[in-house]
Amino acid sequence: MPRLRTSRPLAVVAGAIAAVLAVSPAPAAPLSEPAATGNTWNADLTVVDADDVNVRWSGAGLRLAGAESRPAAQRRHAAEGMLVTAPHPLAVPANRVRADIAATSGRDGAVEVAARGWRSGAWTEWRSVSGAAVFDQPVTRVQIRAALTAERPTATPTLRTVRLVADSVAAVTAATPGLTYRVYATREGLVGGTTANGHVIVSRDHFVALPSARGLAPKNTGDYTVRVCTTTRSRCEYAPVWDIGPWNTKDDYWNPSSTREMWKDLPQGRPEAQAAYQSGYNGGRDQFGRVVGSPAGIGLADGTFWDGLLLTDNAWVDVAYLWTGTGTRGRIGSGPLNIRSGPGTSNPVVGLAATYANVPIECSVVGQSVNGPYRTTTQWNRLASGHFVSHAYVSGVTGTIAAC
Repeated sequence: MPRLRTSRPLAVVAGAIAAVLAVSPAPAAPLSEPAATGNTWNADLTVVDADDVNVRWSGAGLRLAGAESRPAAQRRHAAEGMLVTAPHPLAVPANRVRADIAATSGRDGAVEVAARGWRSGAWTEWRSVSGAAVFDQPVTRVQIRAALTAERPTATPTLRTVRLVADSVAAVTAATPGLTYRVYATREGLVGGTTANGHVIVSRDHFVALPSARGLAPKNTGDYTVRVCTTTRSRCEYAPVWDIGPWNTKDDYWNPSSTREMWKDLPQGRPEAQAAYQSGYNGGRDQFGRVVGSPAGIGLADGTFWDGLLLTDNAWVDVAYLWTGTGTRGRIGSGPLNIRSGPGTSNPVVGLAATYANVPIECSVVGQSVNGPYRTTTQWNRLASGHFVSHAYVSGVTGTIAAC
C-alpha cells in the first residue's frame, strides 16, 4: 500500500550531508599545503550540469537558481539546491581532505560542503569537510558536493570558493565490508515527484531511499547501490540509492557507532525509526520530533517494490549495502535487467538489476549467447549464488572478472 513520504528533501540532503558550516564572507585561515602538486586545488563551482539541482553560477558565486526545486509537499525549505563537481585526480593518494570555504549563508540560509573519495573500485560515503573528511583508506580521486538551502524565498546563500588540500593521517575504522541487515521496507510511490538527487520519479521506477545522504548517489549513477531481497530470498533487486528517507535523514544505521552520524547508542544495523516504533526510543519520535508510524529503514520505488520483489504490502527485507563491500563491480547499462538463476534465458527470473546499479561480480561462466546493447557474448556474470546476468547488458567493469 502507498505510504506518506517522510524523507526530508534536498534541504535534508544538505542536513544529512554534513553539519552546518560556520561560514562568513571571509575564508578561513590558510591551510598548510602538502609537498606534492595536484593535491591542492579549487573546486570548480562554475559548471552546472545534469547531475546538479536548482543552482546557478553568477559573478558573485554559486546560488540557488529558483525559489523552489521540488513540490511543496516534498520540501521543508523555501528553496534547496545541490552541486556535484567533477572528480579531481590526486597526484598522490591521500585519506584526508580539508577545505577553506568562502561563503555567505545569512540568517535564513545554509551552505554545506562534503567530499567523497575513489578507492578500491568504488566511492566512499560522503563526508563533511567542516574540519576534515577522513577516509578509511587512501583515495585517488576526490569529488565535492555543495548544498544550499533557504528558509525563505528572499534568502540568498552564496558559495564563492572552496579551496581543498588532500593529505594523509592515521586511518579511521570504517564499516565492515559487505554489510547486510534486515530492515522494514515501505513503498515510496510519488510518481512525478523529485528525489533528493534531482531524479523525476516515473511509473514503475527502480531506486531506493535510505535515511542518510552519506549513501546518496548522484543522479543517473549507481555509486551507492543496495541489494534488497525478500526474507526468503525468493526475489532480489539491485537498485541505486537516489532518495533520502523514510523518517530520518542523518541515520546511517549500517555504520558502526564510531562513524554513525546520529543515534550512536543504537546497535549497528538498527534504524532509529525501528527503535522508536518498537521500543519507544527517543520518545517514539524521529529526529524532527514526529511520532514514528512505522519501523521503516528503507523506501522502495514502485518498480522495485512491485516488479523487483513482487511485494503487495510493506514488509521486512534483507538489505546489502554494496558500497561497503570490496572486489570487482559491474555497471548495469540497460535495465531493469532480469536476474536469472542460471546462465541462460530459460532459467527462472529471480529478480531485477536496475539501470545504473553497481553490482558485485563474483565470477563469470559460459552460457547462452546473448545479443545486447553493449556486445554479443556467451559470458554470464554471477552476482551472488543463484544470481546471473548476461554480460551483454553490463556497460562497464571495475576490476578483473575471474572464471567461476
